[in-house]
Amino acid sequence: VQLQASGGGTVEAGGSLRLDCVGSGDIFSNYSIGWFRQAPGKERSVVAAISRSGGRTYYADSAKGRFTISRENAKNTAYLQMNNLKFEDTAVYYCAASNYPLGRNFAHYDYWGQGTQLTVSS
Repeated sequence: VQLQASGGGTVEAGGSLRLDCVGSGDIFSNYSIGWFRQAPGKERSVVAAISRSGGRTYYADSAKGRFTISRENAKNTAYLQMNNLKFEDTAVYYCAASNYPLGRNFAHYDYWGQGTQLTVSS
C-alpha cells in the first residue's frame, strides 16, 4: 500500500488542524493505520493508531483528549484531527500502515507515507 499524508501547515497555539492520509495500491481496510511524529533531534514516535475497521483506537499520552484519529475505508482515507495545539506538537507527521490489528509502535509498521510538517507558533 502507498500512503500520502497531507494537511500540515502553521497554526497558532490553541488552534486546530486536520491531517489526511490517503492510501492506494491495496485494500485500505486490510491495514491498521498509525500517525507518528518526529521533531528535530528526536525519535519518531506514535501519536495515535486505529484498527482496520476503525472500532479500536490508541493514543499516546500527549495526544489524549486533544487528538482524534478516524478513518473512512470507503474513501481509503484516515484522519488525525488535532485540537488545542501546543508548541511541542511541532514536528513532521507521518502516516503508516500495519498488518497488526492495532499497531502501537514503530516496529509494527511496514508502509510509510512521506511526512507533512506541522508548525505551532506560540
